[in-house]
Amino acid sequence: MGLFEDLSGFLESRLEEFLRNNPHLELQALADKLAEQEEEAIRLLGNLRLREKQLQDEILNTAQEIQRWHVRIEKAKNANRLDLVKPAEEREAALLRQGNQLWGQMELVKERVKQAIELQSQIKVRRQEIKVKLTEAEAAARATAQSEQFQTDQQWQTIGWNQGFSSNTAADPLEQSFRRWEMDEELENLKRQMGR
Repeated sequence: MGLFEDLSGFLESRLEEFLRNNPHLELQALADKLAEQEEEAIRLLGNLRLREKQLQDEILNTAQEIQRWHVRIEKAKNANRLDLVKPAEEREAALLRQGNQLWGQMELVKERVKQAIELQSQIKVRRQEIKVKLTEAEAAARATAQSEQFQTDQQWQTIGWNQGFSSNTAADPLEQSFRRWEMDEELENLKRQMGR
C-alpha cells in the first residue's frame, strides 16, 4: 500500500501546485463545486416542501378526526351512553397528542425550509462572486500568455538579429533540421519515381 499512498500523495501535491500556478482553474473547480451544492440545496428544498405539504395534510386529517370524535363524545353524553364516552374521550386525546406531534414536526420542517432557502441564497451569492473572480483570472491569464508570447517573439527576433551568420553549418541546429527534412523529401520523391 505504501507505493499507492506515495503515488497518491505525489499526485495530490502536483495537483495543488498546478492549481496554485493556474488560479483560474482552481476558481473553475470551486465554481463547479458550488453549482453542485446549489443543485443539492434546491433538491433538499423540494423534499422539505413536499414533506411540509404531507404534514399539513396529515394535520388537517387529524383535526377532522378530532372534530368527528368530539361530536361522537357529545352525542354519547347526550344519549347517556357512558360506556362509549370514556373510550371516545381517550381516542380524542390520542388524536390531540398525534396532532401536536405533527404540528411540532411541521414547525421543524418550516424552520429547515427557511434554512435551506438561506443556504441556497448564500450559495448563489458566492457563485456570482466566484464567477466575477473567474472572469478576472481568465482575463489575467490571457493577458499574461499574450505578454509572454510577445516577449518570446521579441527574444527570437532579437536573437536572430544579434546573431551573426556563421559559416559553421554543421553546428547550426536549424540548418541540420532543414537538411534532414530536405533529405526526407528527396527520399520520398525517389521512392515515388521507383514505384512507377
